[in-house]
Amino acid sequence: MTHSPRLTVRPLSAPVLTLLALLASGLFVPSASAQQVGLRKAGDDAQTGAPKFGPDWVMDVHLVPINDHQPQLKVNASTDDGSPYLELYVREFFPPTSTAFNAKADAGEGPEELVLNGGTRPVLKSSVYWVGVRHDKGSSYSLDIDLSPIPSNQPGMGSLPYGPKAGAPLGGTAFRVWAPFATEVHLAGSFNGWNGSTVPMASEGNGNWSLDYRDVGPGAQYKYVITSPYGTFWRNDPRAEQVTNSIGNSVVYDREAYNWTDAGFNMPPWNELVIYQMHVGTFNDAPGGTPGSFASAIERLDMVQELGANAIKLLPVAEFAGDFSWGYNYGHPFAVETAYGGPDELKRFVDEAHDRGIAVLLDVLYNHWGPQDLDLWQFDGWNLDGKGGIYFYQDINAETQWGPRPDFGRPEVRQYIRDNVLMWTQEFHIDGFRFDSTSNIHKGPGGDIPAGWSLLQWVNDEINNTQPWKISIAEDFQNNDWISKSTGEGGAGFDAQWDGNFVHPIRGAVITPNDADRNMWSVRDAILYSYNGDAFQRVIYTESHDEVANGSSRVPEEIFPGNADSWFSKKRSTLAGAIVLTSPGIPMMFQGQELLEDEYFQDTDPIDWNKADTFAGIRSLYQDLIRLRRNWFDNTRGLRGQNTNVFQVNDFDKLIAFHRWDQGGPGDDVVVIANFSNKTWNGDYRIGLPRDGEWKVRFNSDWDGYDAEFDNHPAYDLTAENIPWNGLPYSANIHIGPYTCIILSQ
Repeated sequence: MTHSPRLTVRPLSAPVLTLLALLASGLFVPSASAQQVGLRKAGDDAQTGAPKFGPDWVMDVHLVPINDHQPQLKVNASTDDGSPYLELYVREFFPPTSTAFNAKADAGEGPEELVLNGGTRPVLKSSVYWVGVRHDKGSSYSLDIDLSPIPSNQPGMGSLPYGPKAGAPLGGTAFRVWAPFATEVHLAGSFNGWNGSTVPMASEGNGNWSLDYRDVGPGAQYKYVITSPYGTFWRNDPRAEQVTNSIGNSVVYDREAYNWTDAGFNMPPWNELVIYQMHVGTFNDAPGGTPGSFASAIERLDMVQELGANAIKLLPVAEFAGDFSWGYNYGHPFAVETAYGGPDELKRFVDEAHDRGIAVLLDVLYNHWGPQDLDLWQFDGWNLDGKGGIYFYQDINAETQWGPRPDFGRPEVRQYIRDNVLMWTQEFHIDGFRFDSTSNIHKGPGGDIPAGWSLLQWVNDEINNTQPWKISIAEDFQNNDWISKSTGEGGAGFDAQWDGNFVHPIRGAVITPNDADRNMWSVRDAILYSYNGDAFQRVIYTESHDEVANGSSRVPEEIFPGNADSWFSKKRSTLAGAIVLTSPGIPMMFQGQELLEDEYFQDTDPIDWNKADTFAGIRSLYQDLIRLRRNWFDNTRGLRGQNTNVFQVNDFDKLIAFHRWDQGGPGDDVVVIANFSNKTWNGDYRIGLPRDGEWKVRFNSDWDGYDAEFDNHPAYDLTAENIPWNGLPYSANIHIGPYTCIILSQ
């Protein structure tokens, strides 16, 4: 008799140890070779159960321990001498007999096969099984016991916990990873003593390797041990949504466990958005120690709600190197930064924001990843000329100034990016994105990257096909209308883009020390610029993470270095803020702008919330502007409209005036007057008006309620006179203070 079972020696599980105790008691004793047991005839000794064996047939039995990572027991047997008949039996815990077994194969002739796995009945468990071969006493046979890994039948990539269900009645975790140049992939983790050679994964033949691991659930730590012609590499899961830290381990995470409470939230219309850009690590934190977290940020969400912003744009929150960072160097695109609290805390942050009517937008990186703590780098060892391997370009497009560029032409990388986007929108309820430096996605050192452009189109189409109310914003800065054209027109499909044609002229107009140097024509052009003729295809601002660092500072600091709380800084920075919140576009503020924050943005320098008291009036000024921008009182609807007419540009006196409207008429037409000089006007300056009747002052930035140092120069309600002016049918004389913005409506 010959037999060659393929068995893997593994640490014995609890059921195995129980069985060994039975073995030690003398109940039965298996040997390394088969035990021959005579066959019971049906009905023999029914009362006592004592075995009786016939003279011609015997049962050989073989002990097979099954561990959690072994998904299938496959047994094949065939006679060696041409005998036409043998039978296969499998029984858990005890040797099978012809009447006591869990599974049986007895087709009657030829080879026999028995298979137990997670989808069979009975289902394979982590336990001890006995394989029995019933055969003629004088015959010989070949036996193959195969415990080789088989691919998971669970869908998806990464680590995917599954509960008892059809096809997987015992529950566990499916693992799947893409490693196309691997010759072997093993799983190692807290569940097997971090042994890198005892849990093989199965090749699916398409570059993916997978395995179902019973009784492994959320919280288990793991890594993939990848062997290829280039070496052996311990790698974090590229799809892990939780890691212990950027150089730690991947963690099995239950993506469906969080209990959402935001079913009643609706995304604000894009023409009503007011965005508040937030860095979690510094938004609500104390200097020194660890960075701020989602939990600490939640404590200040009421302040954002009271301010009136209805969207928060988070700087990147994927896992980056260390604990302190802007976030633009993350190396684990699917994992949520551990120092901020991890994935469940991000979900709670979004939930809490939604409860306050605030959308949450997220900054994402697809132009580069890393470069620090980047397990994706040469993931399975393969690379060309020392470049980044399977996830990255291997040619002239390999590098950006910030890190390696993903290979947008490789289908698996494209899918990885697409899945990442939809993870944020669907699992984390993110309401939209700012795509960082899209110009480095569709352009490289050699010119256009068509695969990058088509990737952007695909991703934006996927968002629109699944949740079209969610907004996709590009940071491109190439003055390119095609970025925010629809994909049907051949565009990249973004809904809006950051507008460098606004921020730089407006900052320049208020930072410039001398009034004579302010260029009102540049201000006009900044106000009127649009993409594809749509006022809301751009995001406008004077402060962002980039504009208040990288050699620049906060606007008040730039106006008067070292004296950000000076009269000039307060007056001109709030004038710029008023232009942001009254111009056509989606307005955005940077955290602390409403508090007159000074110096420049650093990831270790938290917002000084004491300034909420010191500059309470400045905060009220922004609050009033935001309410007017959002038409809270139903008398400034035009600030949400598409139409703008800059009807007066006085580059000599440094004054500009423009008309905003949607449909026009009372409650809709809005007139904005901005004085960019340190000069007052007292009823001796005439401006045009679009309609007859009375025009009410809705806002005067010179009110001393905003700051005790302000001049409180009066701005009076106007009665339109039938005197055409500035190309408009009516006009009136105005009063306006220095560096002041006035808003009028009917």
